[in-house]
Amino acid sequence: MKKEFWFLLASFVLPIFLGTVFFFMNPGYFSQNTVNYGTLINPIITTSKSDFVFDEKTPGDIHGIWTLAYKTENCDLSCEKALKAIDTARILMQEDLKRLQLAVITNSTNSIPEGILKARVSEAIESKLSQFSKGSIFLIDPIGNIMLQYQAENIDVKKVVKDLERLFKYSRVG
Repeated sequence: MKKEFWFLLASFVLPIFLGTVFFFMNPGYFSQNTVNYGTLINPIITTSKSDFVFDEKTPGDIHGIWTLAYKTENCDLSCEKALKAIDTARILMQEDLKRLQLAVITNSTNSIPEGILKARVSEAIESKLSQFSKGSIFLIDPIGNIMLQYQAENIDVKKVVKDLERLFKYSRVG
C-alpha cells in the first residue's frame, strides 16, 4: 500500500518539479525557440486608433483586421516589388483572404496601387518603427499590436503565408 501511494504521488509531483527546474535553469529557452519565420518584435509595439491616419482616398482602420504594412519613405521600384509580394501573400491565404488587409505607411504624396491602404503614423510609433531597417514589412494584429517584422528585400512569400496560416488557425480575432 505504501509503495503504491509513493509511486502515485511521485508520478504527479516529479514532472512538475522537473519542469520547474528546467524552466529556471534555461529561462531563455522558450522565448528564443520560436517557429515563426518573421522577426518577432519584443516587446510588441502597441498602437491606438489615433496612431494611424489614413489617406482620404483610402479610408481604413488597423483595428479589427490583420494588416500587413510596408513602411517606406517613398514608393519607388523596391516599394512596388514589396507591395506585389505582400499582395501575393494575401491572395495565397485563400479562404482567409478577407481577414487580411494591406497598407503602406508613408509620408509621401506618391500614389500607391489600388486596393492598398495608405496611412501615416504618429511620431511615437514612427520613432519605434525607425529602429528597424528601411523597407520593412510589419504584421499588425487585429488589436493593433505590431508583432512581426520581415525584410522586404529578401522576403519569402511562402514563409509569410506559413506564419499567417499558423496565426489565423489559432486566432479568433479578426
